Amino acid sequence: MPTPNKPDFQPVLIVAGPTASGKSALALDMANTFDGVVINADSMQVYKELRVLSARPDDGELARAPHRLYGVLSGAEACSAGKWREMAMAEIAECHAKGKLPIITGGTGMYLNALTAGIAPIPDVPMRIRETVTAELAEMGHVAFFDKLKRDDPETAAKLDGNNTQRMIRAAEVFAHTGRGLASWHNEPVLTPPENMFFKKLCYMPPRDILYDRCNRRFDLMIAQGALDEVRDLIALNLPPTAPVMKAVGVRELSSYLSGTTDLETARDLSQRETRRYAKRQLTWFRHQMTDKEIIDTQYSESLADKLRHDINQFLLTTPK
Repeated sequence: MPTPNKPDFQPVLIVAGPTASGKSALALDMANTFDGVVINADSMQVYKELRVLSARPDDGELARAPHRLYGVLSGAEACSAGKWREMAMAEIAECHAKGKLPIITGGTGMYLNALTAGIAPIPDVPMRIRETVTAELAEMGHVAFFDKLKRDDPETAAKLDGNNTQRMIRAAEVFAHTGRGLASWHNEPVLTPPENMFFKKLCYMPPRDILYDRCNRRFDLMIAQGALDEVRDLIALNLPPTAPVMKAVGVRELSSYLSGTTDLETARDLSQRETRRYAKRQLTWFRHQMTDKEIIDTQYSESLADKLRHDINQFLLTTPK
């Protein structure tokens, strides 16, 4: 990695993009060029049980450059944006201490935003509390549950739609865990990146028809690589349906096949459709929510790689003021 003029310069390269875009290959190429470490920013790739369905790097890719935060959590844990940011900041600090370039890659927008823009310091809520709150909602019904939330946390409840189940659960679980309302936590000073940390953001967004074709072909490859066995093992853990790992694309669809309620072709088609829909949502988020980005919307080629290497080299040499 080039040495900038300021010793406190902390560069971070971000390679973002939707699922199946090819961002991981791009990040790996840049890691090889700039003595970098690839740090995962995908909310499903953090779980050890989802190597196939989350398309984690294979053994060959892992051997080419150091990778961090892949498969580091149990599916019984919930990885929030705050928890991921804490882990990522530790990995980034280690990279800078060793003179290596941290390369954050993934498609989870809220994780990337938590790192680059900051996040309210809300404590992580244990899974058991989330399960309890979810069960309480099911038992009480939406109206009574929302009325209780209004009593416990009127400031947050005033901003919520009583029909938005996920947001109600989130507010209730934070209050149950901390004794403070969610709105109160949002009034706390935001955890922002250090002033000497500089980001270069690359957003890899191939044409939609190419991206959708990649989504389809990649899920077929997942089936061939053992996705069914992976889902079978996941089901055997008896995790609650509220566990984030159970919401990965393909888990519900392949579970239906394994339980005999649908055939494999239908499960495959539904999984591919959900993957395309997820990619579409990611495209929209990155286009409208990610600031100060450089969009890459052409096919990856050696000429494009050369340009990116030049641009990143300039970033590393000239960013400090």
